Amino acid sequence: MKKKKEDYSDLNAQQPIGIFDSGVGGLTVAREIKRMLPQENLVYFGDTKHLPYGEKSREAIVGYATRIATFLLEKNCKAIVIACNSATANALKEVIELVDGRVPVIDVINPVAEKVAFEIHTNVGVIATKATVYSGLYRKSIRKHNKFIKVVELATPMLVPAIEEGFRNHPITHAIIYNYLSNNKLKNIETLILGCTHYPLLINEIKQFYGNRVRVIDSPGIVVTELKQILDKHQLLNTGNKSPEYEFYVSDITRNFEKISKKIFGNAIVLNLKVL
Repeated sequence: MKKKKEDYSDLNAQQPIGIFDSGVGGLTVAREIKRMLPQENLVYFGDTKHLPYGEKSREAIVGYATRIATFLLEKNCKAIVIACNSATANALKEVIELVDGRVPVIDVINPVAEKVAFEIHTNVGVIATKATVYSGLYRKSIRKHNKFIKVVELATPMLVPAIEEGFRNHPITHAIIYNYLSNNKLKNIETLILGCTHYPLLINEIKQFYGNRVRVIDSPGIVVTELKQILDKHQLLNTGNKSPEYEFYVSDITRNFEKISKKIFGNAIVLNLKVL
């Protein structure tokens, strides 16, 4: 893929940041943007009609991701954050081609892989959806920067549905986490990457399983640091906004999404239905 020359001259700092995921998981990234970049306007899209992406074909994920990216461009977003590992692993190239150099595209895998590759790690584990694990993108991205790191990836498909159903700090999630993290694949890891933006919602339970034996990488902070650096580089940081606006769109409004999203982002969330 020949990379299109970036031209952000038509963008301004007041434009919103666009962010999308298959469901509530991307709100962990949106929440971090709100914390680290409190003056930024946001447009969030949760593709609740088609979740979980991790069980879908690559062709389906590409279709969802490019339609949502088109919508975010129509909403005049100055950057697009693909806050979904499955979408990043399967549709990043297509979203970048669609955007055609008009706005920066930030994904949730490459910034994390690069940071991990340049820190002191030997054995790294990744838990993620089937679509992310089957792509092998975490292993490829980490080893591109540091070929001496051993990377093992484990598909953990039951976690996203459990989270979307509201089972946090619950015997159901305790049992799922125990069964997955006890897998022999992860036996000798020193570091665990949460390769799905839903998973930080269970980070306390995951850390509890490991105690202090394994370092757990919480991706949203790394991703938003990358976003901040890119916006700053292109003079697109919004620094004069005292009343940021947050817009939330979903492809299907569910009671669970409404309830969980308010817990993550705050009670001010108003969901708008947008079928793409």
